[in-house]
Amino acid sequence: MSYGPQEFARDLGLPVSQETIDRLETYRRLLVEWSERMNLVGPKELELFWSRHALDSAQLLKFAPEAKSWVDLGSGAGFPALVIASFLAGQPGAQVHLVESIGKKAKFLMAVAAEAGLPATVFNLRIEDFGAGKGRYDVVTARALAPLPRLIPYAKPILDRGAIGLFHKGADLEAELAAAKDVLNGGAFRADVLESISDPRGRIVRITKAA
Repeated sequence: MSYGPQEFARDLGLPVSQETIDRLETYRRLLVEWSERMNLVGPKELELFWSRHALDSAQLLKFAPEAKSWVDLGSGAGFPALVIASFLAGQPGAQVHLVESIGKKAKFLMAVAAEAGLPATVFNLRIEDFGAGKGRYDVVTARALAPLPRLIPYAKPILDRGAIGLFHKGADLEAELAAAKDVLNGGAFRADVLESISDPRGRIVRITKAA
């Protein structure tokens, strides 16, 4: 049985407009076209666009339903940032910033944002050079970028300004959390582990400044 937009909307459990589906379909089509000539995602991963990648990305909206300003570090092929932007398109004040150091990937992200009409801005920069970014963000994300001990320092300039972190993680999360005790600044940041709806082994780590 094939898994497509209808199954995606059903499993997500959030309202998904036809316009959002159309934007995501534009993204999926461009991902297929560009992956034929550069290393974005493999053929097997393209088949899992709706069931794994789009669902995995869109679920973050459930953890920050009011957030309008997002920043994604090490955006790669655009998950979760372009999926989030597909949902936020048309909402006043919505913006998604994508930070990607590899020029070819940054061009791909720009092409999707332009063709799908997304409120997305791509920064072809190293994360260290991006720093705290442009203004204040509600949420900082990263998917398959780095283990938590390296990831939290990348995100710290943004977290320090009040953003929450929503980071996709896999089965080795416990070891990452143990290793990240120092970078959580001895209690300055709090890490909560949330269930993933797209993968029974997956987790979302929510990082917030401790009260």
